[in-house]
Amino acid sequence: MTDFSYRWRDPVTDDEMSDLVRSHGGEPVPGWWNGVRRYSLGWVTARDNAGTLAGFVNVAWDGGDHAFLLDTKTRGTYQRRGVATAVVRLAVSHARAAGCEWLHVDFVPELRSFYFDACGFRPTEAGLIRLTGQES
Repeated sequence: MTDFSYRWRDPVTDDEMSDLVRSHGGEPVPGWWNGVRRYSLGWVTARDNAGTLAGFVNVAWDGGDHAFLLDTKTRGTYQRRGVATAVVRLAVSHARAAGCEWLHVDFVPELRSFYFDACGFRPTEAGLIRLTGQES
């Protein structure tokens, strides 16, 4: 059985992020993590016994009361083992400890039960304007 270690602001390379994205069929964007990291309050990593990045979530913020959960990812071979739930819970804990009052998350409908049931988010009303690809 694989054990996982979970850490806040654990060093992560862009290559590790690309590998994680590929592991579940995604198309990584080279340099993405190096560009995004500076806007983060922090992030949570999950690593397997060999030190391989098994899960990840980023916590962006506005520098005040609002934090934003982004880019929750689990390595394809480790999905459905509670890794994503654990990284989200640790992210919630650290956002709270940093003094944030609100943690926001957006997701596709297929992830509704994960975020609402497993992670404890509540449905809210929100607005959205797509800025690229289509007219709003």
